[in-house]
Amino acid sequence: MGARSVGRILIYVCLLATSCITLLPLFATISTSLKELSEVYVEPPTMVPHVIKWSNYYQALTTFPFVKYLFNTLIVVAFSIVGTLSSCTLVAYGFARFRCRWNKWLFTAMLSTMMLPGIVTSIPTFIMFTRYLGWYDTLYPLWVPSFFASPFYVFLLTQFFRGLPQELLDAARIDGCNELAVLWRVVVPLSKPALATVAVFSFMGHWNDYLGPLLYLQDPDKFTLALGLTRFLSTSNVELYGTAWNLMMAASLVVMLPIVVLFFFAQRSFIEGITLTGIKG
Repeated sequence: MGARSVGRILIYVCLLATSCITLLPLFATISTSLKELSEVYVEPPTMVPHVIKWSNYYQALTTFPFVKYLFNTLIVVAFSIVGTLSSCTLVAYGFARFRCRWNKWLFTAMLSTMMLPGIVTSIPTFIMFTRYLGWYDTLYPLWVPSFFASPFYVFLLTQFFRGLPQELLDAARIDGCNELAVLWRVVVPLSKPALATVAVFSFMGHWNDYLGPLLYLQDPDKFTLALGLTRFLSTSNVELYGTAWNLMMAASLVVMLPIVVLFFFAQRSFIEGITLTGIKG
């Protein structure tokens, strides 16, 4: 066995060990979700349940309004993806294909907003949505901002659009297409990997968003899934919620499942979009 083979084996061993460490919290979550409540507090903790209780999942999803929270979350996610794709595509196409003396300065100014943490603007944004627009305890503040473009997504799409052949766009213009037609008929079909990347990012961000619903929602009937999970901790019914970590882990895994499924189905376009937006400029 040569030195190269030994080195390769060591690399695989390190990767396997790192993967096991990374997956350990997920394994602990799955294990806890299948335990009886009494076994959750056993010392020392057990990694494999003595008795596997699949009924924890049914009990977890029926002891809080899962369907209602899922519907609210899907509304926010659907409108957010539509708003993100439409607004960011238009802005990115403008930066990539329209030349003006202020193009670089405006693009730099837009990117500079990424250095400002979102928590800094949370208070003025909250005042604007609640005091001036009256949107407190509604879902509007959770998805309406998506229609005003995100600098990060605009940056990704701009890098991709700049790499498209200019000849294709000129040919469409010669055939009589205006700029919107060029964007819809030529640019968008060629940009599916980049758009899929933006859609996946947007889906993950809004599906897992906790701070936004926490700030703007008060009525429990309007909670999203991320915020609804906290009802397992905030209720006074200890036997069903407060310290029932097995039920909370079961509900958390169900909430996590759509993201895992989406990534596996979209990973080819996702990885391709990340690669292309990184090398084209």
